[in-house]
Amino acid sequence: MPIGEWFKKQDKRLPENPTLEKRAVPDGVWEKCPGCGEPIFIKELEKNSKVCPKCDFHFPLSAYERVHYLVDASSFDELWANLCPEDPLCFVAGKSYTDSISAAKAKTGMNDALVCGRAQIDGRNVAVAAMDFRFIGGSMGSVVGEKIARITELATDEDRPLIIVSSSGGARMQEGMISLMQMAKTSAAIAHHSRRGLPYISVLAHPTSGGVTASFATLADIIIAEPNAFIGFTGPRVIEQTIKQKLPKNFQTAEFNLDHGMIDMIVNRVDMKRTISRLLDYLDVNGVVG
Repeated sequence: MPIGEWFKKQDKRLPENPTLEKRAVPDGVWEKCPGCGEPIFIKELEKNSKVCPKCDFHFPLSAYERVHYLVDASSFDELWANLCPEDPLCFVAGKSYTDSISAAKAKTGMNDALVCGRAQIDGRNVAVAAMDFRFIGGSMGSVVGEKIARITELATDEDRPLIIVSSSGGARMQEGMISLMQMAKTSAAIAHHSRRGLPYISVLAHPTSGGVTASFATLADIIIAEPNAFIGFTGPRVIEQTIKQKLPKNFQTAEFNLDHGMIDMIVNRVDMKRTISRLLDYLDVNGVVG
């Protein structure tokens, strides 16, 4: 028998579908990275601040996860968590605004798209806020604007640095003019904080756009972005239709904004806490816990 025929006979004994013999992986153990397509052990991913250790893809975070990775353990004291949005316009588009709010509350366990409170970063007292894109696209309505204003005023009154992590589609259209008013309100609070000589560090996560970009998110002393984050006011398609020109390929990425002087630095999430702590040291902020 020719040796080639012998191998053919051996091949017949292999399973027709080898994948059937692969060991099943239980749900909740591995996560496939959208950036490189590689499987990642979830515990390893969480230990790495939900950044892919192979390609540095930044997975989306909830507001509470952002706070967890940014501040000292057990130092976060949440404020005004009970504030809930209302429906002053009785807005309906496809579904009612009240239905959208109910669905977002059920999905996130939050009353609106912002978490804020007192905290510490390496023992240094700060005021911190973080947006959650899962709650109606992290949009800014009356509650988000009110909480940004309140946490900024608290930071001013207590001489604390302010750190806000933004992830938002912009103003919340379901609240109409009320949502647009939040741009002025939050900007005024931050201006007062700045006049007191207190630092404000803004972190722009993917995506940050619309009225949030046009107000408090870009009024900081230092603006940091996560890698590859979308940062802009409106989408590229609308801009192209307006200016009748083709936009650059990487337009509105964090890297494009850095190259054109719109932000100060791009920081990997793994290094974010350490970087902010160092910046506060450079700014010689008081408040270190002894």
